Amino acid sequence: MEAPPRPLDVRKQDTLRRLDQDVDAWVSTAALDGTPYLMPLSFLWTDGTLLLSTSRTNPTARNLRANPQLQLTLGAVRDVIHITATADVTDPTPAEADAFATKAGFDPRRLENYPYFRITPTKIQAWREVNELKDRVLMANGTWLV
Repeated sequence: MEAPPRPLDVRKQDTLRRLDQDVDAWVSTAALDGTPYLMPLSFLWTDGTLLLSTSRTNPTARNLRANPQLQLTLGAVRDVIHITATADVTDPTPAEADAFATKAGFDPRRLENYPYFRITPTKIQAWREVNELKDRVLMANGTWLV
């Protein structure tokens, strides 16, 4: 028997907890010619944004520099957080860089050519089962709806 849908405020709290505690997300980008690229990357949730880092030569970094639109997904098929966002190359604060290194298990500051990207969510959806699909949008146009 399927569990009843979570109230929206609970779903938002579950989403914020996962953003704070999960380490990796699937990151989907596209080149200017539309060629998609999907890659798992570690992230840090900080002040309403996600901080990522990857090699400058990685297709994800090249795509984000040319086309800053992306999507990220956390979780399994039956417990999904799906984020539509924009990216900017950034210099994290020392505290953010330290927190990223601790959470991700690697420190991009110690590697050559590993830029950081600040990911700003514009839409966040979360659902577990089909009964949560109707009210899956928790953020739209960068504003929490709950």
